[in-house]
Amino acid sequence: MKAVFLSLCLTALISCKNTESQKETPMTETQNTEHTSFYIGTYTDGDSQGIYKASLEADGTFTKPVLAAEVANPSFLAFNDTKDILLSVTEREQGKIGTFKVAGDSLTLINEQNSGGANPCFVTINEANYVLVANYTGGNVGLLKLNEQDGSLSELLDVEQHEGQGTTDRQEGPHAHSAWFLPDGSGIVSADLGTNQLWFSKINTQTNKLEPAETQKLDLPEGAGPRHLVFHPSNGYMYVLNELDNTVAQIGKENERYSVKTVTSILPEDFEAFSKAADIHISKDGKFIYASNRGHDSIAIIEVTEDGSLTLIANEPTKGKDPRNFQLTPDEKFVIVANQNSNNLVSYTRDPETGLMTYASEIAAPTPVCILFE
Repeated sequence: MKAVFLSLCLTALISCKNTESQKETPMTETQNTEHTSFYIGTYTDGDSQGIYKASLEADGTFTKPVLAAEVANPSFLAFNDTKDILLSVTEREQGKIGTFKVAGDSLTLINEQNSGGANPCFVTINEANYVLVANYTGGNVGLLKLNEQDGSLSELLDVEQHEGQGTTDRQEGPHAHSAWFLPDGSGIVSADLGTNQLWFSKINTQTNKLEPAETQKLDLPEGAGPRHLVFHPSNGYMYVLNELDNTVAQIGKENERYSVKTVTSILPEDFEAFSKAADIHISKDGKFIYASNRGHDSIAIIEVTEDGSLTLIANEPTKGKDPRNFQLTPDEKFVIVANQNSNNLVSYTRDPETGLMTYASEIAAPTPVCILFE
């Protein structure tokens, strides 16, 4: 009798454990075996505590974002070449740039250094481990270097200070918004919204200093406000997203000099309300460019024609307010949009032939402003 009672208890206990296990397993985990992990940069003046991590499942649904590291205003993120070190800005008056060791789902702070100016809003790193950080309020670009042995950042090596102004109330002085390594390794280009220019420079690897290129600046159309840019994989053009006039400028290079070739609106012709552009990305095959509109709250889908000029083919609503950053997944089957002021992430399937996007899913996330895939 005692043996029967123990057997029944054991059966009940196993049954309870199985039930609890089933309740704790998200539905997406039981339906899908593939997922793509990514980190989320945020602003921490609300509910956010720092950098979060989530995954996109094979059907386009999300796992719930979980806190990976407590950081103040980590508004832009980047990986080193081997993706074992994550870099994050701290967008504050006393600008900082920090490095984190990637350990499973958590991030461990290695060190942080001054960014060289106020309110850093962009960071990138090249294969030689040079780090560029754009300081928006400081109106400059800082240069640092990553120690590949321990993942620590050097002290600030140099600062490229921009000077000048544009013609709008957002252009009263320099506002460096992003800085990029040119794909051919010849130097650096930074987009300055305030001076309304692209600034070209190079790194002197002997002195670890930033030096002006032979042609240092390129003026954009009046009131454009250059913010971010992309490089075409094969046609040689650079495409600059202009925040203030909601356009993309096609930039060509001839005889070592850059020039503006065409300018294309990323808004529908009949839209007359206020909007400002935020982010831009290009598909790996170079057929389509995507850009985010804050105000119109859409992703502009733009076709790249044979001569490199652009044609706006659609605007996909982002189902949220102020889409700041967005990304194509590494396989380019999906697009994830971070809606800053509606606190949500939205996923879309992407048709590689037409470039068009179709809504898939969404999830809450605190003030998301940057997406970085593993």
